[in-house]
Amino acid sequence: MDAHQLAVLREVAEQGSVTGAAKALHCTPSAVSQQLKALETSVGTPLVERVGRGIRVTPAGHELARSAVEVAVALERAAAAVTRFARRPTGTVRIAAFQSAGKMFLPALLTAVAADDGIELVCGEEDVAQTDFVPLTGEYDIVLGHRPDRGYTWGGAGVRVVHLLREPLDIALPPGHPLAGRRTLRPADLAGEPWITVRDEFPVADVVRTIAERSGAPLSVRHRINDFDVTEALVAAGHGIALLPRYTADHRGGTRFALRPLEGVRAGREIDALVRADRAERVVVTRVLRHLRAVARSIVADFRPG
Repeated sequence: MDAHQLAVLREVAEQGSVTGAAKALHCTPSAVSQQLKALETSVGTPLVERVGRGIRVTPAGHELARSAVEVAVALERAAAAVTRFARRPTGTVRIAAFQSAGKMFLPALLTAVAADDGIELVCGEEDVAQTDFVPLTGEYDIVLGHRPDRGYTWGGAGVRVVHLLREPLDIALPPGHPLAGRRTLRPADLAGEPWITVRDEFPVADVVRTIAERSGAPLSVRHRINDFDVTEALVAAGHGIALLPRYTADHRGGTRFALRPLEGVRAGREIDALVRADRAERVVVTRVLRHLRAVARSIVADFRPG
């Protein structure tokens, strides 16, 4: 066996399919299958098995995949030990951000990294369902993901979580809305209001469901939009109310729409950086994470409510 074959098996185990592994490794499914066969030959035991039209990793395969994480960490740690002696460590770091996190973090992060000579930052936008953030760590060095305030932990073996910030979620009200005169709102105040919210299985949807439960009446959902910029435009035009992230909502000092905190419901989202344990050992990745944490601190410190 070799390190590359182990990396292929690890990717199949974490992505759940040959096709998913091929996408993460930027190769063809046939190349993944060939590496799996070669690894099975070298260890002398089946590592995957056919299930219908797909495959399933065997118990032996899962055990070897867990060891593959340790091998990858050791190799990256050894490389990092040498890199630290370089006068100017260089490298490319790929980062994925969902839409509002990209708006919040990427401009300042790119500026900071540009001043950190030797690092090239390549950004991608990935707005996915809650359970799909961790698999993205196969394609990117750093993945910005968001989760509910409570009751959710990131799965995935060998993935490290760097907490960046908690962003409150506020009720967005159209200009001139009767509730805009209040300083805070309770779920019962929102009964009967037309809602613009995200699709199910996305993090903010959990908070909206809690609001419905606490209000004592089903919410009247008119539109399901995952792009907060579109949601803001609809609220500003008077087509409903919404739950929007406080730091990134473009309310223009309250002139475009009003933002009001919610009482009685813990409304917020935690934003984390997800990094595979082996990639977290890379010097350039640790430097980008340091910049990310600094950007997060400035976002909270510099926020001024409208």
